[in-house]
Amino acid sequence: MSNEDTRLAAQIAREVGRALLDLRASFGAVHDERSRRSLMDAGDQMAQRLIARRLGEERPSDAVLSEEAPDSLHRLNAPRVWIIDPLDGTVEFGMGRADFAVHVALWSRDDRLGPEQAGALSAAAVDLPGLGEAWSTGRARPAAPLPTHRPLRMAVSRTRPPDGLDKLLADMSADLAAEGITDLGIEAAHIGSVGAKVGEVIAGRAEAYLHPGGLREWDLAAPYACALTHGLVALGPAQPFNQMPPVVGPVLIAHPQLARVLVSDAG
Repeated sequence: MSNEDTRLAAQIAREVGRALLDLRASFGAVHDERSRRSLMDAGDQMAQRLIARRLGEERPSDAVLSEEAPDSLHRLNAPRVWIIDPLDGTVEFGMGRADFAVHVALWSRDDRLGPEQAGALSAAAVDLPGLGEAWSTGRARPAAPLPTHRPLRMAVSRTRPPDGLDKLLADMSADLAAEGITDLGIEAAHIGSVGAKVGEVIAGRAEAYLHPGGLREWDLAAPYACALTHGLVALGPAQPFNQMPPVVGPVLIAHPQLARVLVSDAG
């Protein structure tokens, strides 16, 4: 059912993304912290409610792991688990920014992968309603060509960038030049949601995404699956999903032409 599941994931993410834009518009101008918090809470709750209802209608026998709902050990033995972040980048959503996302991914059991993984992401979608963009695992595509008119860009957290980022970028720039990839270097792009950061790389506006660790499965699952479908590579440790606790990372997702240079510098 992977094609049907992918279509469902994309449809749900798109519906929730539109609803979030409508909700934010209904609040009007939000300037004070109390109103901003009310908007953030309303967004989280509404998005969770909408996704839970749709999955309950369409896939009632599947388990769900969500940032906005209690976790259950039941999912560890389930053959299919939806891993969702109803509103990734809640703070950015409340600030009126565009870098928030809706993540919907499906993990399916596959005992051929061995006990450490036992399954894999089989369908995923990321909707970026503030940007009018959406990504899914519906069709594999190659990565966009590397840019030649600007420095390369590495998407990092807007609020928790990696330690030693300036030195890391300088080292990467030197190695990229030495490898003949670019003489323009690499710079940081500070972005909110994980979905928005990975979306920058898929869209070709950035060439890598780095996070040193501390992510939850719902942060990474859908963007990770979409990135691999769109020709990017995941470097560093394997990222098994449907684990307990649901913690993932560190993660480095990059354009395939940068893999050797970036993994040696960031590793």
